[in-house]
Amino acid sequence: MDYDRVEKRNMAKPLQVTLSDNLMQDIADAVESGRAPTADELVSQALEAYFEADRKRRLEALRARVETALNDPRPSVPIGEAFERIRNEISICHSG
Repeated sequence: MDYDRVEKRNMAKPLQVTLSDNLMQDIADAVESGRAPTADELVSQALEAYFEADRKRRLEALRARVETALNDPRPSVPIGEAFERIRNEISICHSG
């Protein structure tokens, strides 16, 4: 494993964003009440939660597509025939 690369990836970098007054107040309230240690930490945690949920949604969508394909009652197509069909479709698209 390239630990230098992992370490560089995990290093914090500044980012300037514009937030609504309501979000700014919510962040300030969370920090002042002790629910969040700092504004930076709160925003980082929120973004991590967002991207984790997004990864889960995409994985579930992929799993659903795989499940649909596995349950498809149509007969399977040999890989060579599948690629030949794709090549034909591409040549039709490029020729006309």
